[in-house]
Amino acid sequence: MTKKRGDSPALVSTMVSTVQSLIRANSGTGVAIRDSEGELVPTTGDRPGMLLGRIQSGKTRAFIGIIAKAFDEGVDFAIVLTKGTNPLSEQTIKRIKIDFKEAIDDEEVLVFDIMTLKKNLTRFHLQKKWIIVAKKEANNLKRVFGALRDHYPDLQKKRLLIIDDEADFATLTYRKNRDTDEIEPGKIAGWVDSLRHASATTHFLQVTATPYSLYLQPNDGEESRLFHPIRPAFTEILPIYPGYAGGDFFFGDADDESSIAHFVYEEVPLDERDALKKSDRRGFQIEEALRHKKIAVLRRALVNFILGGCIRRWQQETGAGKRERYSFIVHTESARASHTWQDNIVRAVVKQLVDAAANDSPEFDELLGESYADLEKSLALAGTPIPSADAVRRIVRDALTNEYVVVTVVNSNNDVRNLLDEDGQLELLAPLNIFIGGSILDRGLTIRNLIGFYYGRNPQQFQQDTVLQHARLYGNRPVADLAVTRFYTTSHIHQVMRKIHEFDTTLRQAIEKGAQKRGIYFIRRDDRGQIIPCSPNKIMASDIVTVRAHKQLRPFGFQTRFKTYVSRDIAELDHLISAAQGRHSPEEPVLVDVAVGTEILKRIEATLEFDDPDYQWDFDAHAATIEFLSDECKDPAKKGRLWLLIRRDRNLSRYRSGEMRFSNDPLSYQERAVIERTATDLPLLALVRENGAEVDGWRGTPFWWPIITPAGSTPTTVFASKTRGEE
Repeated sequence: MTKKRGDSPALVSTMVSTVQSLIRANSGTGVAIRDSEGELVPTTGDRPGMLLGRIQSGKTRAFIGIIAKAFDEGVDFAIVLTKGTNPLSEQTIKRIKIDFKEAIDDEEVLVFDIMTLKKNLTRFHLQKKWIIVAKKEANNLKRVFGALRDHYPDLQKKRLLIIDDEADFATLTYRKNRDTDEIEPGKIAGWVDSLRHASATTHFLQVTATPYSLYLQPNDGEESRLFHPIRPAFTEILPIYPGYAGGDFFFGDADDESSIAHFVYEEVPLDERDALKKSDRRGFQIEEALRHKKIAVLRRALVNFILGGCIRRWQQETGAGKRERYSFIVHTESARASHTWQDNIVRAVVKQLVDAAANDSPEFDELLGESYADLEKSLALAGTPIPSADAVRRIVRDALTNEYVVVTVVNSNNDVRNLLDEDGQLELLAPLNIFIGGSILDRGLTIRNLIGFYYGRNPQQFQQDTVLQHARLYGNRPVADLAVTRFYTTSHIHQVMRKIHEFDTTLRQAIEKGAQKRGIYFIRRDDRGQIIPCSPNKIMASDIVTVRAHKQLRPFGFQTRFKTYVSRDIAELDHLISAAQGRHSPEEPVLVDVAVGTEILKRIEATLEFDDPDYQWDFDAHAATIEFLSDECKDPAKKGRLWLLIRRDRNLSRYRSGEMRFSNDPLSYQERAVIERTATDLPLLALVRENGAEVDGWRGTPFWWPIITPAGSTPTTVFASKTRGEE
């Protein structure tokens, strides 16, 4: 199988070691793994084996290979648990059947959907290897138990491998019993836990892309600031593809003007997102879809997608490659009525664009020119061939008039079932495919060659695992595709996704470096201002500060308050900061009490304002953070201290040159190097005094810009400024 699929040596090694660990970790076979106290560590519902991957990183491919290797090692049948949707279940079944085709044709392996498993199979069938796919919902799981107990009890004597795909969904859920006050598994988690007892020998593997899930399992120990993940019997890290583009690209590199990631994101105004919810002719008439300001970003997104797909096909054709088909997703609402309205809008844009192209309308040239100027920047940076403006006009005109664009609404399981291709992915019916839908598109479902994503899901509370899974642009992507890829969402959602990416990255790095031993700090400030423990499953993803060594924490997107209101505050800050610096050299960091730093932050807060709620910076949370980081210093003589680095007379513009993005880093490269050399065991607070001139976009008053840098020895820490249940 691995040769046929072209699996990399790293992937093969991971699959082999996972199976070896599964077998050894089970107390019934092989050499059992033992914990530090010498106790057996079997794979069970609460101590599974864990395969930790990334979003769209080939986890399905990996666990199918693990099943094959487990069969070679004597496992008799496997149960694959998928998210509770028919499309994902069917996609999984198709993927399994493709990879096991030879074994299925040779009558060695049988693959079943539990909901269609026949009850009259014979000994002939029981002698084969079985793979049963079941959704994580009550009816499917009841059928699994029915098959094992009532119809095929001989299976209970065989060796079972349970693959819990998307393990952070439904499985890792726990609740407190109101009567006993004890933590117990949720309904689905209870079913899955019971399933491990359904066979004489069971191996249990959870597959997830969300390291946060390791912290969602209950801890029987006394609550502490330091949380250790509930240790799986083992954790295997799935290697990523060389061309993998994930959060590091879409968020980590977005501020780097030398990266094509810098050009990916475009903000969607809130009134445009609202206009896509339902028809309202008072605000937007669909006949004006090619001109109306209400849908300006969506229109540009569609033209960018059409142009980007055409450019990629031109590159492939001129480079003697195979022309690919491309996809675009509109995913903003869950209501079907909204999908119908969005379908009408998108079709109107495409139809009017076709007419404009056919009539050689100046409007067509204007829209195309705008998109060409946009994509040309990232194409040039990627070093990929760029067709001339005249060639682009001809290519796009031909694509439109020959109906290369197909619009499809996907808002039910039946829709997806009918659209899956032979590889178990959404079928791309034409060169350029636009999919409009809700949650059915969001998680686990693979969509090939996705180069445009118009996203607007805005829940009341952002769940870290759910939002990450919505990031359908992640995956193994050619650089040439990334050069024409665009992501459109509101500023608020983008900021939350960035914050969640930082949270995910922090946990992942900690786990990969052995966080099972070191643990993660989850903390918050109580009503009395004291720093106390915060249970991981109570935090809200949109209200956290994620801290790791030398990762700067700084506000941006703010404006100064008016000069008449802050002159006195600025004068007092100048005096306070000068006093803290004392006679020390203005070029060198100075060591002060942490209380000085927190007082400075408190006073700076009064001089700045955040008109846009998406850029709010919780000064209290960050003040608490430096208190905590200072208190964690290993040197008793330094506890309660921090470094100050002071810089004056700066003139950074509020917006980056030629862009509508906020400037976010007032420090130079040389100053960052000084900070990292200094902040070894204590945090450092850099204070930059900007002149704040009106010509630079400010309000004509100086202000202080704070930047916190955690020490190089900082433990991984998550500070929750708000938890669930708090107003």
